[in-house]
Amino acid sequence: MLSTTGGMTPAAHEASGGGQSPTEPVGSVRHPGWTVAATMLASSLAFIDGSVTNVALPAIGRDLGGGGAELPWVINAYLLPLSALILLGGAVGDHFGRRRMLVVGIMLFAAASVGCALAPNLTVLLASRGIQGIGAAILMPNSLGILGGSFSGEARGRAVGTWAAAGAIASAVGPPLGGWLVDSVGWRAIFYINLPVAAVAVIVTLRYVMESQEGTQPLDWVGAALATLALGSLTWALTLWSSHHAASTMTWVGLIAGTVLMLAFLYQEHRLRDRAMMPLALFASRPFLGLTLFTLLLYGALGGLLMLLPYLLIVGGGYSPTQAGFALLPFSVVIGAASRFAGRLSERAGPRWPLTIGSLVTGAGFALLIRTDPSASYWTSVMPGMAIIALGMAGAVAPLTTAVLSSVDERHTGTASGFNSAIARTGGLVATALAGAVIAAPTAQLTSVFHVAAAAAAISAMTAGMIAFITLKA
Repeated sequence: MLSTTGGMTPAAHEASGGGQSPTEPVGSVRHPGWTVAATMLASSLAFIDGSVTNVALPAIGRDLGGGGAELPWVINAYLLPLSALILLGGAVGDHFGRRRMLVVGIMLFAAASVGCALAPNLTVLLASRGIQGIGAAILMPNSLGILGGSFSGEARGRAVGTWAAAGAIASAVGPPLGGWLVDSVGWRAIFYINLPVAAVAVIVTLRYVMESQEGTQPLDWVGAALATLALGSLTWALTLWSSHHAASTMTWVGLIAGTVLMLAFLYQEHRLRDRAMMPLALFASRPFLGLTLFTLLLYGALGGLLMLLPYLLIVGGGYSPTQAGFALLPFSVVIGAASRFAGRLSERAGPRWPLTIGSLVTGAGFALLIRTDPSASYWTSVMPGMAIIALGMAGAVAPLTTAVLSSVDERHTGTASGFNSAIARTGGLVATALAGAVIAAPTAQLTSVFHVAAAAAAISAMTAGMIAFITLKA
């Protein structure tokens, strides 16, 4: 998954047919154009919200208060349910109907956006962000599920390609648009813009999208609850640890509780076997295990950067939110331009070398950011590192999709792709929790602490490259 850049996720590739016969028939679609439009509008809510909030963090902190222990939760309150529940969100659509659940997800997201915009304090904002994350965990997999169930063959590929392109545009436009809104109207406006998009998405979906569903298998509610509580406890403990630069008694309580809950989740999944939200049989595959670690490390490094760099530029360099938003724009542009070429290269060479080299190049870009000076010229201090990171990530996105789908047997490809998307978001969740150490730093020390974070990201990305080289076959 690359929600912050709009690159095609493993889930998107699966919906596009990953490995299925191009002639497999799918029921006729009365309004193919409107069906694609509905899914694009719905998913753009999650794509924009995944990128726009980063540039608003300093303004939210000034208005509602909060430091290193609280501000990361503006991001993580959204990422936590999205990470933990996205697999269940797809299963709920298969069970109750994808169109029905897409509408539910959109309306939940819109209602939560109103809560964010009207939030009188940080507690209400965080609660509303959590509900947004639940809405996104429902609408994202079901928007792709509708495309996968409505089209076949080349038409499916074109539909998902259009969906992915819309995601790229939404993610690229998000930070500059968000920055401009924060500057001209205020940070609350970034949540109000969701409402007209959501209204149109619901109308188009109800009027033009056909209902589809696949199974009646019981849903793994217990697994979903345990995963959410485990990730929440671990994230809370890591945020507390990083923001206070020390491990308190409450930190250890959170880490121990999160570990116990995670073990309970694994036991639940083992007990349910193939009926589980995350079948443990997937991890019998060495390549899949390696790709899971690869995704966690690479996307964790990326998630931390996309949160911390705008914060550094605004607080440490005096950038306006608009300027900080535009500072991220070249990243999305390079990813969008280079990903298709990288995908063709991966088809010829296999995923091992593109993933290895792509993550090593990404690590080199993070290493360049160790010299970042927010008061120096953007073009010489920030842009070189960002461009190299974007080139490296462009080389890794498409090959990762191919590698995940080929690392498990055919009956598990859908679950594997969804799980890999969830792991990518979990990487961002952990990185954002640890980023509290940077946000909590005094302004005078902010740049030097950011340099430490950039070095950690470089090590994480390069380690991901070594894991890909060791666990994947040539």
